[in-house]
Amino acid sequence: MCAPRIVRLAHENAARPSRRALFAAAGLTALAAAAPPARAVPAARGVLDLTHTLGPGLPRWPGTPPFTTVPVAWHAIGGFGQNALAYWEHSGTHLDAPAHRVPGGVTTDALAVADLVAPLVVIDISARAERDPDAALTIDDIENWQIEHGRIPERAFVAVHSGWERHIDDAAAFLNLDAGGVPHAPGVSPDAAAYLVQRCEVVGVGVDTLSLDHALSRDQGAHTAILGAGRYGVEMLANLGAAPASGATVVIGAPKHLGGTGGPCRVLALT
Repeated sequence: MCAPRIVRLAHENAARPSRRALFAAAGLTALAAAAPPARAVPAARGVLDLTHTLGPGLPRWPGTPPFTTVPVAWHAIGGFGQNALAYWEHSGTHLDAPAHRVPGGVTTDALAVADLVAPLVVIDISARAERDPDAALTIDDIENWQIEHGRIPERAFVAVHSGWERHIDDAAAFLNLDAGGVPHAPGVSPDAAAYLVQRCEVVGVGVDTLSLDHALSRDQGAHTAILGAGRYGVEMLANLGAAPASGATVVIGAPKHLGGTGGPCRVLALT
């Protein structure tokens, strides 16, 4: 669950109406009641959301508390709604900063903003991952992609589409623990990760699973190769099957909290 201190502070603040309650709360409530109901804004053509909605039901590593929302202000008291949020940095669709793996590495607030907008490359290993949950992106996969689509652009963001998103509504299947408690899910091999940062000079690497490394990894070699090179990772991407293999631009709405090792982010593909 979320940290007890966070919940306690949220509830204590919720018990005290904000100063806005002094300013015509009744009138504001009446205005809200008269307003038309909110309508969903249709997605802009050419913009694909690669982000899962952050909520308590999303898959997470064992021991990681769920995302938690605590209401702390209400429209009926003061005219404004507000929630306190509690979550671990590496929850939902989220960014891994180099500091996540490397002591003294770059933190979320120090990421180069120019690296957060990049050519998007999507490499599909879903057919193999459907047969083998321990499948990992290989150098051959990268080179075969380049034979078909051309050289990976420098400063690109490479996303690995394993199709694992099909398990997103079943946390147990997404984590996929065997009888011995060992997880099985696709990812990136250490050799492929090193190839991407050294030969292709990518700004970052993304996956649609919980980890850059395939879940069976014990040395976290892909994390080390990518984050150790000062690049970033994004885990639990959504909708990669709908993204083009090449030609799109990705925008990583990275978190910017002081000293962060990562955090939930909004990822958009401009197609």
